[in-house]
Amino acid sequence: MTVLPYLPPLRHPVRTIGRRTFDFAHEIVVMGIVNRTPDSFYDQGRTYALERAVQAALDAAAAGAGWVDVGGVPFSPDTPDVSEAEELDRVLPVVEAVAAATDVVISVDTFRPEVAARCIAAGAAVVNDTTGLHHPEMADVVAGTAATVVVAHSLAEPRQHLRRPRYDDVVDEVKRFLAARVQRALDHGVGEEQLVIDPGHDLNKTTLHTLELSRRLPEIADLGLPLLAAVSNKDFVGESTGLPKPQRLAPTLAAATACALGGARLWRMHEVGAAVAAARMTEALLGLRVPTGLRHNLD
Repeated sequence: MTVLPYLPPLRHPVRTIGRRTFDFAHEIVVMGIVNRTPDSFYDQGRTYALERAVQAALDAAAAGAGWVDVGGVPFSPDTPDVSEAEELDRVLPVVEAVAAATDVVISVDTFRPEVAARCIAAGAAVVNDTTGLHHPEMADVVAGTAATVVVAHSLAEPRQHLRRPRYDDVVDEVKRFLAARVQRALDHGVGEEQLVIDPGHDLNKTTLHTLELSRRLPEIADLGLPLLAAVSNKDFVGESTGLPKPQRLAPTLAAATACALGGARLWRMHEVGAAVAAARMTEALLGLRVPTGLRHNLD
């Protein structure tokens, strides 16, 4: 009998992260996005002001996000460079304010070990490293704490282009990269129960690479660690549908759901309310949760 969902072989599905506990064998966790930058690719500075950034994080938590990802430096090198001091000025006050107001898990999107260390001390429970531990010192920072680290696939130097990326087999190469960086983390003392993997949708990849990666996501999820799908409003969504960023919610939810069918258990999303509703429906379809009510044709 063919069964629709792929259930990844998670070795540590139950995780206490910050002040919350998650069971990635039975739930999909939505990570809200707060960009404290004037030039983020999606919101173009809407949450750059400190008060707006904090409120956006609290709104995401109220809408059902389990995690909120706070970033002060865009991934793209097409935006002005940001010093470590300026990055800290952007993200640290947000981390402090959100940690004081709610128990939502706070993630800091950074590749700099010192920024990660300062934010963990201020209340962040996750480091989202989109460079995949490019700086091994990041693993040292996490190893001395209870924090989780998201290890993403990307090949270029931080904030550098990788023009016309080529892969002989993108899925095999992404999987081998992630396995190697997971081993790097373990060698530096990070516990396996502290690790999450991210195949890096669109990061140093073309749209065709990202679509192939999404179709074959179970091969990545076979690594046995919770897998994050960061698909929200990305270029591959736009290029696949021809839709501009403000109109990409529906295809973003379709992409996230497809990734859940392939084993993803975390979604990094801009529109949290819609994503949480889609996640709950996807959980029910996958048999991970029972419906909230059973009345149809039973009355």
